[in-house]
Formats: sequence, structure tokens, C-alpha cells
Amino acid sequence: MLDRKVRRRYRRSRPAAVGLAVLVLVVAGCTGNGDDSRKSDFKEADGKAAAQRWVASEFTPSTLSKEQQLAELDWFIKAAAPYRGMDINVVSETITTHQYESQKLAKAFTEITGIKVKHDLIQEGDVIEKLQTQIQGNQNIYDAYVNDSDLIGTHSRGDYVFPLSDYMAGEGKAVTSPTLDLNDFIGISFTTGPDKKLYQLPDQQFANLYWFRYDWFTDPDIKKQFKSAYGYDLGVPVNWAAYEDIADFFTNKVNGDGTIDGKKVYGHMDYGRKDPSLGWRFTDAWLSMAGNGDPGIPNGLPVDDWGIRVENCRPVGSSVTRGGDTNGPAAVYALNKYVEWLKKYAPKEAAGMNFSESGPVPAQGHIAQQVFWYTGFTADMTKEGLPVVNADGTPKWRMAPSPHGVYWKNGNKLGYQDAGSWTLLKNTPKDSRAAAWLYAQFVTSKTVSLKKSITGLTFIRDSDIRSDYFAKNARKYGGLIEFYRSPARKQWTPTGTNVPDYPKLAQLWWQNVATAVTGETTAQQSMDNLAKQQDDILARLERRGYGGNCAPKLNPERDAQYWLDQPGAPVPKLADERGKPETLDYDKLLAQWG
Repeated sequence: MLDRKVRRRYRRSRPAAVGLAVLVLVVAGCTGNGDDSRKSDFKEADGKAAAQRWVASEFTPSTLSKEQQLAELDWFIKAAAPYRGMDINVVSETITTHQYESQKLAKAFTEITGIKVKHDLIQEGDVIEKLQTQIQGNQNIYDAYVNDSDLIGTHSRGDYVFPLSDYMAGEGKAVTSPTLDLNDFIGISFTTGPDKKLYQLPDQQFANLYWFRYDWFTDPDIKKQFKSAYGYDLGVPVNWAAYEDIADFFTNKVNGDGTIDGKKVYGHMDYGRKDPSLGWRFTDAWLSMAGNGDPGIPNGLPVDDWGIRVENCRPVGSSVTRGGDTNGPAAVYALNKYVEWLKKYAPKEAAGMNFSESGPVPAQGHIAQQVFWYTGFTADMTKEGLPVVNADGTPKWRMAPSPHGVYWKNGNKLGYQDAGSWTLLKNTPKDSRAAAWLYAQFVTSKTVSLKKSITGLTFIRDSDIRSDYFAKNARKYGGLIEFYRSPARKQWTPTGTNVPDYPKLAQLWWQNVATAVTGETTAQQSMDNLAKQQDDILARLERRGYGGNCAPKLNPERDAQYWLDQPGAPVPKLADERGKPETLDYDKLLAQWG
């Protein structure tokens, strides 16, 4: 379900092809433009009857009563009246949650409101290309986009997105639901710009956590073997030193030869192919998990989890010589550990895999733990008949907070959370934008969001997480519900506002990480090259004045030691980059979460 990640190419459209691409796309995907000549024989009574059918047949369970659901849908019916008969087109990446929206919720919305909606599903890289083409060509291709909140720093610095705060208070006031309840969305901080305006509405979220075989970790004989070998209890690793020991134990020592029930097992799983998916493996918070950057939620201030320093919302540098931390000791340590573990503790074929190829491997039953695992895999990892699923349908595995590196400090973010979010553009016709905004609110409304959460397990509302349904069924999901109910989830955040042009900067990462995997460069050389290339892009953005008051303004280069001597990130290299290993009993950990 997460092939989206592999295709994060974020390539810029070729200038010579922009005009032709826009022409073709507009002809293929033309949308309603508010023309008064449109006609519809749809009646309010038709919408009410459809609402009754959908509430009874599909929109259950819900955190709302049936009466509350029908009242919420009645508002949509009335608000949609000026737009009945319109055709709108929206787009998102292809994952289970959006498939449910496209196949079920779009149909329901059309039957309830009389607005015809076509919800396209394409690869995420293509979503970004369409978005860029619409911006650059100033032509409407889609009436609304679901794209990652990772672009919040880009969106908030441009002048092409219609900030939702402005839209809801002005042009879109009449089509903004009184039951939207923004405070119920758990990812609103992710889609808020430096100016404190809301730019996007979260539609789905999932986090990267630590995954492990609970059945093996609680086996008395295996626990005894581990303690005899390492002198402390086998449990959820709190830090990378413990993760490394556990990886070594299962790969080389369990039962004397790294086997369980006569089958070879491994203490780690990852991937290393030179591929765009290698980039997000790092930009999705791997450096902050190691301890790069400064404390501060959601992304570290003044230095964030990409190693970019900001001053008053202006990015001022990535390199240590400019006060950044992209090539600092913590970042180099993060890359070194990634390469070392991949080569020593993962199956040999992992180094030649990309994200989509490596994702299903733990479900095959021979992986003991994975330090970087997405909760979006939960549904696929609980299918009947898998080696990692019990006969009663409960998982043999669990998820837990990610272990952190030796440079990590209290207050640092500890992981990444993806937040695909609805985005409205200024060059969309007014009526089409209004109708699309109604659809965006519909697919995130309390009437439908619990059923959508059950289907895709990509929570956006706190009320759904705390619903009776998930309270009764939490044991099916291996710790997912406990995580999302805990205050710990606040340490898992997407890319933040420090990154001023995500499409341009993100593509640098996989190209530089790949050379360290192959041995063409050392980890230090890879991160030095990356930091310099990022600074080069920041310099170009600075010359353009991109971002107005929040445009990059690079610090002059100084001797690295100057910045290493300053408080906070970057910090000097530690003499001991291992530290004392520490583990926690999983069941005690759950109690701490609660």
C-alpha cells in the first residue's frame, strides 16, 4: 500500500514541455467553472434519501449518533445547492485510504450533494508534477490536491496556495462546515505555516515506528540466551546501542547459529538500492532519531531534522560552517550506522532492494526487528495465514517507540509522521474550489472518518482514536492504538517549515546517501556533498527572494569550530558513539504510554 514512497521523484517539469503538458492536461481534466448554464434535476429530497442509505449501509460505526450524522450530511446537502450539476476533479496518491475515498466516498458525495466528483489515484511523484504544472502554467488541472504536508515550507513561501485560514474566513465561509472541528485533527500543527496560518487539511496520517517479534522477545529460552550473552534483559531497545546488540544476537547468536525453529533469522531489515526511496529513508527523520538538530517540536529550533538552521523563519544554512547540521557529527553517525547495520545484520539481498521490495519482507517471518517501519503496513501485516499472525488473528509482532541514537536529547523529535493533506490553489475557479472544499470536508468529516480509519488505519481525528471501536479492538493492531492515544505521538512529525523547496531539496538526499552505501564515498564525504548542494539551492532561492520575509538568507561561512563551540546544534563528535545499551519491557512501556 505504500508504493507511493518509492516514486517520490519530485522532478521539475521541463520548461519546454510545460505549455504542451498544461494544454493536454486541461483538455483531459477540465473542471466546472461556475457557468450558470449548468443544469441539474437533483433535488434536496434526493440527497436526504441518499444520506439515509449511506448512513445505514456504510457509515458505521461512527463517533456520531445516526441523528448527528444525518444532521451533518444535511448541512452538506444545503451548502452544495449552488454547485449541483458541477463536475469536479481531485487527485491523491494511491494508498488504501484514498482508494476507499475514490471508490466509496466520492460516489456517496455525488449521491448526497448532486456534485459529480472524479477522484483520481496516481503515483505521488505524479501528484507533485501535476501540482507544479498547474502552478507554473497558471491553468487549472485539478480542483484540489491531496499532497504531503512535507511541502508546508514550500507552500507557505509561495503565492499559489489559498491558505485555508483565509479561505474559511472569507471566500469559503459559506461552504465551511460548522462541524469541521479543526481542534479534533491531530495533525493541524503539521500544516500550519510560520505565519500561523493553516495551509492544508490533513486527510490521512501514519508514522514510522520500531517493529519487533513480540513472541520471540518474550520467549523464556531466548530471553535467557540474550541475557547470558549481553548481561541485560532483552526488551524494546531505548537506544541504538541496544538495537545493535539485539540485531547481532538474532543474526549471529540465537540458538548458537542465528536460527529459530531451524530457519535462519536476521536482527535487522532495511534497503539500500540507489533509488529515490532511499532519500525519504533519511529525510523522514532518520537524522533526528540519531540526535541531529535541536530540541523542539514539531521540528527542532533553530536547527531542524534536515540539519537546516533558521533565524526568524529564514533558512540560513545546512553546512556546519554556516551553523547547520546536515554534515555535523550526528548526521555522519546516522549515515554510518545505517550502512553498518544494513551490511552486518540484514539479509544480503536487502542492499539491492528499494522500499516497496523490502516492505513485505518482515511478514515472511524471519526478521526479528526493524528500526524504521511504517504503521501504514499494519493492515497488510495482520492478514490471516501470515507467519507473523496468530491463529486467532492477533499479530505475533508489536510496534513501539523508535530507539534513538547517542546524540539524541530530550525534546528532540523521535520519528516521522506522514500527513497527506488537502490543498487548494488560487488559480482554481472559485466555484470549483468551493465544490472541492465541500468534498475535502466530507471525506474528513466525523460522519465518515471512523469507518475510513478502520479501512486504512491512517488516523486524522483524535475522536476516532479514542472511539469505543478502537478501545475494543486495540489488540488487533499491535500497539498502533496505544501509540496514537499516547502523548508520545507528538514527537513524530513530518518535514517542517525550515525546508523552503521540498521538491528541489529532497532529490539531493538519495543521490548522496547511495554513494555511501556503495562505498564510493565515506559517510562524511556524502554528508559534506549533501550540505553543500543544499546550500547552493538555498543561495539560488535567496537570489530570487523566494519566500518573501521567510526567504533564505545564508550565513557567511566561518570555521566549523566556531559553530561547534556554540550552544545547541551542531555538536562536536562524541568520544563514545555507542553509549550504554538500555531496554524496556514492552508491557511496562505501554503503561508509560498510557
